Amino acid sequence: MSRRSPDFHPVLRAVHWLMAAMVLAMLFIGVGMVSTTGPLYPALLALHRPLGISILLLVLIRLPLRLATGAPALPADLPRMQKLAAKASHVLLYASMVTLPLVGWGMLSAGGYPVQLTKALILPPILPHDLRLYAVLRAMHTVVALLFFALILAHLAAALAHGLIRRDGVLRSMTAGHPASRP
Repeated sequence: MSRRSPDFHPVLRAVHWLMAAMVLAMLFIGVGMVSTTGPLYPALLALHRPLGISILLLVLIRLPLRLATGAPALPADLPRMQKLAAKASHVLLYASMVTLPLVGWGMLSAGGYPVQLTKALILPPILPHDLRLYAVLRAMHTVVALLFFALILAHLAAALAHGLIRRDGVLRSMTAGHPASRP
């Protein structure tokens, strides 16, 4: 769905930037977790699990909002392949934001580990205890995380190319917006 405004819906922009900060934090926490077995590991894990579930909940809010409000049209002079790449990358970003937390939750369930969000809130397992499945999901979680990181870098590079090189308003549509379209 294309949006008549040159900007994304204001709520969608706010959720985008909130999620961007959360995903960035999650990437640093995840890297910290896999690079340490020291005393910081439990604290990082205690942040990682609720942050992952929060990202899942936000993307489940964001996706219907995105479908309902649409997106501004891409510049008419943008090559067709770049338009297809932009649409495909957005689909893959959304898919990653849903897949990663679900695979993580499934992995922990299969490993017999609780998904504790707070001291009082523990999510139910979504898969049966199965250590072979745990190993497969753990590897899958890593692969999807690395692919997600690559997608984020490509997304950031494209945003900067639109904002700094092309100066075509694409980056502005997700940041401050265009002056004429502000309420």
